Amino acid sequence: MRGDNGLPLQDTGMDRQPGDLDPRSHTGAERMGRADLKLDRRVRRLRRLWRTIPSAPRCKMCNSPFGAPAGPLLRYIGKGRWAGNSEYCSGCFQYLYKNRDGAEIECTLLFADIRGSTQLAESMSATDFRALLNRFYSTAAEVLIEHEAIVDKFVGDEVIGIFIPALAGENHAGQAIDAGRALLRATGHETDAPWAPIGVGINTGEAFVGVVGTADHVEFTALGDNVNVTARLASAAARGEILVTEAAARAAGVAGDVGPERRRLDLRGKSEATDVFVLTLARAPVS
Repeated sequence: MRGDNGLPLQDTGMDRQPGDLDPRSHTGAERMGRADLKLDRRVRRLRRLWRTIPSAPRCKMCNSPFGAPAGPLLRYIGKGRWAGNSEYCSGCFQYLYKNRDGAEIECTLLFADIRGSTQLAESMSATDFRALLNRFYSTAAEVLIEHEAIVDKFVGDEVIGIFIPALAGENHAGQAIDAGRALLRATGHETDAPWAPIGVGINTGEAFVGVVGTADHVEFTALGDNVNVTARLASAAARGEILVTEAAARAAGVAGDVGPERRRLDLRGKSEATDVFVLTLARAPVS
């Protein structure tokens, strides 16, 4: 029997180590998370070989080392850190990029953008505003990667993260909510003067996740109505707020919590109102 990409389905589980992804636990639609690597005996042998090379850190999927001495050499054959999540190597996603592949799966989306960026830009030099955005991008990427997200892209004053089951686990919605809270803390929202005033939107649902683009430019991204809903939530969130849809709250197991405020929003372009939970951080006392 062969998988969707033609590779033999021969994984018995004998080669896996703690923390390895089990290909039998994922459908063919989730191959973007495991990049089909675990289905190939030759690749499994390479994984065992790379595991013996003392060059940590290494790719969380295939074990190829990033550190010296082997890491710099492997970068020449496409095994450098992946732009979507630096804890994985580009080689693990080579098939997807080569074939513009992807699938419609359940995932969780996180959008975060800076509130009042126009006023901020007006209050400082263009160089200082660029420095602020770079600090925000760097901080957001670090937080997202720590929570097993794929960093989709930076758009103006906004960052987009994708949490898929094959990387973030079955509790991808919970991972996204934890990432949203961590991002608020990292940008200073436990005080009254955050260095980057942001609002966050989180939503769980079906989306196309994979590679799109032309021969000259490709991107790993998520597409669909649920992506649009998440973008609208981020735009509606006030400074220091995380707006979480009921679908994401249910998936994360927080829908029954008494504490969070609930709000009904009329999002632009949506025919029906959207019910959300409003999460914030406790403010540090002013001394």
